[in-house]
Amino acid sequence: MICHDELESVHYRCLMPPPREKFATQVNSEVLAAVRTIAQSEGRQLQALVDEALTDLIEKRKNTRPRPYVMGAYLASHEKYSDLYKKLAQ
Repeated sequence: MICHDELESVHYRCLMPPPREKFATQVNSEVLAAVRTIAQSEGRQLQALVDEALTDLIEKRKNTRPRPYVMGAYLASHEKYSDLYKKLAQ
């Protein structure tokens, strides 16, 4: 639990970590071994890496539209290499 005393307010807030829920699943043994190696090399718990991976997946799925700079690069590439792209498509 992390507590902060707000100077501007009379209220005292305690920030609780988000609730955790256990679940079981199965993964490819090579993937699990690689994740365990990463956790060990970074000095982190496996559950922290699972949280990070799931959070990244959620963000990735929320942002289904390409980022503006990616679209800009794509459009610039398309302008510059449109003839090549047409030939490759044939």
